[in-house]
Amino acid sequence: MRELVAPGPGGHADRYDGFLCDVWGVLHDGVAPYPGVSECLAQLRALGKPIVLLSNAPRPSASVVRQLADFGYVDGPDGHYDRLITSGDATRTALASGYYGASLLHIGPDRDMPLIDGLDVECGTVENSQFVLCTGLYDDERESPEDYRALLGKILARSLPMLCANPDDVVMRGGKQIYCAGSVARAYAAMGGAVTFFGKPYPGVYSLCLAAFRDILGRAVPPSRLLAMGDGLLTDISGGQAAGMPTLFLSGGIHAAELGVRPGDPEHMLDALKRYCARAKIKLPDAVIYRCVW
Repeated sequence: MRELVAPGPGGHADRYDGFLCDVWGVLHDGVAPYPGVSECLAQLRALGKPIVLLSNAPRPSASVVRQLADFGYVDGPDGHYDRLITSGDATRTALASGYYGASLLHIGPDRDMPLIDGLDVECGTVENSQFVLCTGLYDDERESPEDYRALLGKILARSLPMLCANPDDVVMRGGKQIYCAGSVARAYAAMGGAVTFFGKPYPGVYSLCLAAFRDILGRAVPPSRLLAMGDGLLTDISGGQAAGMPTLFLSGGIHAAELGVRPGDPEHMLDALKRYCARAKIKLPDAVIYRCVW
């Protein structure tokens, strides 16, 4: 552990050739942007450091770009980031291959339907589908994975494989914890169902990110020269570690309550963080800050 408590992502910017940054829980909470984050990203880019955003959003990146613009984050040379990659992009590539079939049962809200726009697939039922595409819960404001037991049982009876377009179990939306696709997919896996996950912490999406940095900088970048930043220990941090990247944990996000985080007192939750990482069998992050601020 070189420096568990850090002054900010720009504190040692010379160590890194670029930054890989989570979106939900770091840039915004699903309702509003976090104060100071846009200024921090602008400062990093002013140092000539490219920023690639990596999101477990189960939608194509273009739709997330539009959402970020509503929060005041824009891409491009004079914007806050260089590239955005989503788990939806990786899922869409898999769907387009035709490997899983052409008829799917969709579990998730209608807002995620752009994921299959223009692809040679159609939505079916449990009885006539070849696979399941899970992008979330139908009503994530009111439902939990337990509400899906009966449906998952019917799916399992047909031995349908499931594609999970968002490996996150939960996310914070305006201070409220919301279940995500990963929670339903893991419930199915626990029942014996076959699940393929797309996104963090799985390696495929990190290959896309390394290719993006190579394209931006015009040269290959060793993972050790890229700082992975995020608020999810099981996704952002463990995924970055597995990809060989140093990691910066944003403690003010999804784990804030369970770790007993106090803004301005990062040392307070270090013992809880160590216990959590030991239970989850992941390494401690290289550094911790509360928010992504300069």
